Amino acid sequence: MPATYDAIGLNYASTRRPDPRIAAMVAEALGPADTILNVGAGAGSYEPAGRTLVAVEPSRAMIAQRAPGSAAVVQGVGEHLPFRDGTFDAVMATLTIHHWPDWRAGIGEMLRVASDRVVLLTFDPRVSHQFWLVQDYFPAISTLPTDSFSFDEVHAAFGGESHVVPVPAECTDGFLAAFWRRPKHYLDPTVRAGMSAFHGLSEHDLHTGLEALESDLQSGAWARRNAQLLAAETFDGGYRLLIRRK
Repeated sequence: MPATYDAIGLNYASTRRPDPRIAAMVAEALGPADTILNVGAGAGSYEPAGRTLVAVEPSRAMIAQRAPGSAAVVQGVGEHLPFRDGTFDAVMATLTIHHWPDWRAGIGEMLRVASDRVVLLTFDPRVSHQFWLVQDYFPAISTLPTDSFSFDEVHAAFGGESHVVPVPAECTDGFLAAFWRRPKHYLDPTVRAGMSAFHGLSEHDLHTGLEALESDLQSGAWARRNAQLLAAETFDGGYRLLIRRK
């Protein structure tokens, strides 16, 4: 299977900068782990400093964007990790399993090569599809294959704890709900290029949604409809941090 981000991840390192508040949650979840495997590692978002880390990533475009001096990277997929059982203290994966052809196999592999814990940052489509961007402008996002998985099934297969990951109002990581209080950013094609959901939309759905959003921003309709968000500091966009201790 071609690596999805060979096509859509060309500017990922500039548009998807880790948010420090989310990074702190991930680092805390990893606990005292010294050796860590990052699966579906992309350009290296949320890889904690000061640890011994190895990355696995299928996309050459993403590997090429990893910063000089970052962790050693193996080109591969989560469903077939080339490591022995219990090789790493912890295994992590952030906002990636919705792209895996077989997330169940991937979770099984993560659990297999971890000796202490596995940390998974993902999202619950039931919550994320209530986001105003999806509800009011791009409803077709909720029908995309990458958004059709069941969080309950993922959690059941993974086990462990589930924690809400609040999205800060000034979130630096350009994932889909990052600009929940800064809607004009969704009109920027460079910003949208870092969001996989937009790449799955038809030209008609994309154009229609952008035209409606721009009109509502200019008329003030968006601000009137979402007035309560303008006073909020965080937002539940459906992002969830799962922690499984072995």
